Amino acid sequence: MSFGNMMALESTGAVSGTGSMMIILVYVAIFAVLYFIMIRPQRKEQKQKAQLLSQLAVGDSVRTTGGFIGTVIDIDDESSTVIVEFGNNKNCRIPMVKDAIVEVEKPEAALKDSSKEEKSK
Repeated sequence: MSFGNMMALESTGAVSGTGSMMIILVYVAIFAVLYFIMIRPQRKEQKQKAQLLSQLAVGDSVRTTGGFIGTVIDIDDESSTVIVEFGNNKNCRIPMVKDAIVEVEKPEAALKDSSKEEKSK
């Protein structure tokens, strides 16, 4: 029996209350599945990004949404902006919004990785 037929029968009173209860349960089940597939992972990702940006410090290496890689020079928490220095040229400093930062690498982690690579050689 299709949904349209059930609605027509329900409006005429031919279907009991259990049929309408099943329809409500189906909608609740669909909403629950959509919540766990779409909304919950997005909120988890937002929390991770907020934690990442809250731990941002001067000297961290960052990658932006545009793909630029640079080093944080200054952080302004009031306007939620950072000044990032790009490349070896110390004259290329660009202020940008914190939300434009996609990835952060702490300088200590970079030093540990390079020392591990040297030891393995």
